[in-house]
Amino acid sequence: MSPEKATSSRPRDPESATAFQRLNTLLDGLAPGAEPIVLTVGEPRHALPSFVGPVIAANLDDYRRYPPIRGTDEFRKTVAAWLDRRFRLGGLIDPDRHVLPLSGSREGLFYAAFTAVDMLGKQNPAILLPNPYYHPYSLGAAKSGAEAVYLDAHEASGFLPDLDALDPALLDRTVAFYFASPANPQGAVAPLDYWCRLIELARKHRFYVFADECYSEIYRETPPPGVLQAARELGGDLSNILAFNSLSKRSNLPGLRCGIAAGDADFIAEWTTLRNSAAPQVPMPAQAVAVAAYSDESHVEENRRLYNAKFEAAETILGPAFGYEKPEGGFFVWLDVSRLGGGVEAAKRLWLEQGVKVVPGAYLARTQADGSNPGTNFIRLAMVEDIDTTRRALVRVAALADTSIGAHGAAKG
Repeated sequence: MSPEKATSSRPRDPESATAFQRLNTLLDGLAPGAEPIVLTVGEPRHALPSFVGPVIAANLDDYRRYPPIRGTDEFRKTVAAWLDRRFRLGGLIDPDRHVLPLSGSREGLFYAAFTAVDMLGKQNPAILLPNPYYHPYSLGAAKSGAEAVYLDAHEASGFLPDLDALDPALLDRTVAFYFASPANPQGAVAPLDYWCRLIELARKHRFYVFADECYSEIYRETPPPGVLQAARELGGDLSNILAFNSLSKRSNLPGLRCGIAAGDADFIAEWTTLRNSAAPQVPMPAQAVAVAAYSDESHVEENRRLYNAKFEAAETILGPAFGYEKPEGGFFVWLDVSRLGGGVEAAKRLWLEQGVKVVPGAYLARTQADGSNPGTNFIRLAMVEDIDTTRRALVRVAALADTSIGAHGAAKG
């Protein structure tokens, strides 16, 4: 049967604008009701690791050289070692065959679609992506000539696409399946058996799994499993899978623009040919910082501690009014505000009445052919500010719920 609430799209539609462009339009000309607190962009604000400046200084002269598209030997070996430690891979990753540097994971996620379409050569190719989704997924599909198919991720399915609802005929023409865990923005974590099931589908129907694991190190208690870990569980074959990660969230280095791709050796070899002509190289000083970052866990643990303190505050402050429970991973609050009239109305009121800027969930998801949108009842709060600022913002959100009780009845839950 067809995937529930799945639809396709082509570029140049009304929802092609980014969530932030749509939010600017929504709030245009409206004055904030209090000193503004902006919780829209997921840009990490915690401190840089102390080693960043010295490492760049020590490698400054390498800015005079063109970086190799495959990265330095030290970079690839360090990444392979980190992946091995983090996901207990038992030496599965060959640095020379399975690893590539990216100029941030975003450009890699976009470019990967082109190679998937070319390598598989399917007629009427489709690319599947979760809904809500990350914009580069849909752009990769559109610009590579594939049909984007949006798979709603509702609370009933754990905020993950329902694999059992996928139409085999759709899977047969699928060339890639973008999948994020922890999910952006819901923070849901896919269990290992979900990953294994997805890999099995990819091999049966001959498509690639593009695993966006950029939030893998931002979690509450248990490290989320990943696609490479699932591949080892299935016998160690890395075919049909590519894992994407970066230092942006893990190490508070979004401006470094240094990410990684790891997985299918044949895909990486073909992709390297494309990237050598078209993709941005990663400067060697940035790769040197990555070597230091992937060799150190202390700054990652501190980063995680700071995020977890904010999620404890969110559960305490928002729980009574909204029934909110913190997610397993990620750094976004995905808050059900249906009792406030939905995400768009809540975002507008939060700005007008409380001075808090958030993103309506509907702006992060695709509206389906039947008019439904899995983000309609939600707002997204980026938990990137310091703990005191975050608490002030959360209290204002809760205050908006309090003012709605008299007008709209008892709070949900």
